[in-house]
Amino acid sequence: MPRTLTTKNPSNFKTLPLFVEATPEALSYESVGMPLNFVQTLERRRQIEVPDSERFSVELANLGVSVRLTLNWQGRDYWVLVRQRREDRGDVVLKLISGYVPAHEVNLPLHTAIQEVAEECLLETPEGWLGGRFNDTWLPAPYASALHYREALPFRLTTRSGAARPVRCGSLNLIERPRAYVHLPTASLQLIYDLRLEVPAQAKGLSLFHVDERLAKGQLVARLSRSKPDLYLIPLNDGQPCAELYTLKKDKLHPASTRGIFLAESFAPQEGWLVREERVRWRDWVAEKGLAVPKKPRTGLQKFKVKARVLVRMVRGGLHK
Repeated sequence: MPRTLTTKNPSNFKTLPLFVEATPEALSYESVGMPLNFVQTLERRRQIEVPDSERFSVELANLGVSVRLTLNWQGRDYWVLVRQRREDRGDVVLKLISGYVPAHEVNLPLHTAIQEVAEECLLETPEGWLGGRFNDTWLPAPYASALHYREALPFRLTTRSGAARPVRCGSLNLIERPRAYVHLPTASLQLIYDLRLEVPAQAKGLSLFHVDERLAKGQLVARLSRSKPDLYLIPLNDGQPCAELYTLKKDKLHPASTRGIFLAESFAPQEGWLVREERVRWRDWVAEKGLAVPKKPRTGLQKFKVKARVLVRMVRGGLHK
C-alpha cells in the first residue's frame, strides 16, 4: 500500500516562459512575461519547429532541469534512472531525475537540480533514511514529517565537469556547464547537470526508492511504494554504461527486465541544440551506443534442451555412417 508523504497545492507552483538565443558557440536564455502556474505551463508545452539546429531565437514554455546522477556504492559507479508515468505525454519511461524550475530559481537552476535529488532519490538503511550534503551544505529533508532521517552518515553530492559549450542566463555563465537542449515536442529548454552521489561505506543494508509527485484530486501528492521502488541502476565500466538494469534492495542488486522499456528524450540523439524525439526504445539506445548485451544464464530446462539436441545430432550422424 503506497504511503502518502506530502500533499501540495499545484497552484502554488509558478514558473516562467523563456526567450532563448543559440549560436554554434553558446546558448543563452532569459525569462519573459508573467509567471505561469502548472496548468498554464502544460498548455504551452506544445510541438514547435526550429529550422536551424545551431542558430536560432525562440520563445519557450519553461525551463526544466535533469540530473545525470552517478551513484558510487561499494566501489562501483551506476547511473540512476527513475520510472515515471508522464500524464502530459501519455507514456511511461525511465528518465533522469528531473523537474520544472520555479520562477524564483530560473537564474539558479543548479539549486533546483539538487532539491530534485533530495525529493526523488531516497536511500534507506535499517536505521533510517540517509540525509545528504552538497559540499558544505545540508540537503533538504523534504519528507521529515513522515520519515525518520539519520543525521549520521550523510551521503555526499558533488558536481562533475559538464558540457563543452557554455550556457548563459542573461549575461551570466552557468559555471557548472550543464548540457543544454531545446526539446521541440514540449517547447522547453532542458539543462542536464552531471552530479555524483557517494554512499558512505558504513551505510549497510541499503535500499533505493523513487518518490514522484502526481496530480490526484487537484493536489500534488508524493507517495512511497515499497512494492514498486521505481528507481533503477545502470552499471558503468570505466565511465561507460552497460546494457544492464537493476534495482537495489538491502544491499543486493536485482536484475530488472528491459523488455519493452522506453527511455526519456534525454537519451535520444541530439542535433546541435535540438532534441526532436519524445522517447527512445532501450534496445535502440543500446544499439546506437554499441553496448554489449549480457548473455542470460541458461536455466536447467535450457541446458537439458541443448544436451538433447547434441544427442540427436550424434544419433543422426551415426545412422548416416
